Amino acid sequence: MRKLGRYLLLDRLGAGSFATVWKAYDPELDTEVAVKVLAENWAANADVRERFLAEARLLRRIASPRVVRVHDVGVQEDRPYFVMDYVRGGTLADRVGGCDPQEALRLAAEAGYAVQVLHEAGVVHRDVKPSNLLLATATAAAPAAVLVADLGSAKQMADASGLTVTTGTPAYMAPEQAFQTGGFDGRADVYALAVVAYELLTGQKPFGPGGRATALMTDRPAASTLPALPAGQELPPGVALLLRTAMSVEPADRPPTAQAFADALLAPVPQPQPRPQPQERPGRLTLRAVCLASGAVFTATTLLSWLHR
Repeated sequence: MRKLGRYLLLDRLGAGSFATVWKAYDPELDTEVAVKVLAENWAANADVRERFLAEARLLRRIASPRVVRVHDVGVQEDRPYFVMDYVRGGTLADRVGGCDPQEALRLAAEAGYAVQVLHEAGVVHRDVKPSNLLLATATAAAPAAVLVADLGSAKQMADASGLTVTTGTPAYMAPEQAFQTGGFDGRADVYALAVVAYELLTGQKPFGPGGRATALMTDRPAASTLPALPAGQELPPGVALLLRTAMSVEPADRPPTAQAFADALLAPVPQPQPRPQPQERPGRLTLRAVCLASGAVFTATTLLSWLHR
């Protein structure tokens, strides 16, 4: 069995262009951990190496139960690695296409609250997507919580106001991030959270793998509205309006923060009331015209202010 420092590597959890993440065992603490190792072909690149270590420092600095925590950093055969909590519940990618609407909204809101922690620390993630959102194991006392991981593309908000290298995953990338038009802020992550929510609810990406930037460049109808869902499938009342707003091309039209978006996802929605039955009175039958709400009305007042700017 391969070792990295004192850690025994068990299974490969995932791999990207720059690094591989392993499930490992720490014999000294008798626990499973996750180990992220810089790819061998990038180990000699000083810029990539520094960004890799900066991710470890950033994860360590943001002490929150909603962010994966780093416990150790090391180097073996000139390849740096860092050791994190092993989160046992998998990722939101495992839940795509398998959630009921209520659970999908809850998980998307949990992701929003986790991303808000980064924003409050002055960091924009830039690569929010289901595979970077981890699920803690549910317990009898609490449902599965969502933790944010993989800050390899993260950037300090103070440094994100000007042009920077385009990074992220196209399907989840906000237009201003894809086109590098005048910088970006946490609302780029809000856009990505809306894409995640849509995918959890419907099992599909709203603008396909190329994202909204591709739709805008090709002038497809999907660039201006959410695509039609398959027959018989619909979004919960009010949610479609929220997601359209959160995926607006203009950042100013979106919810201002990840927390505002998450709160709106969980906003109570009025339910239609049963129609009262006609009552008989002595000598006559009284008929009452009753007007009931046809469908639920989205009640988040903050959303109304976004739409009427």
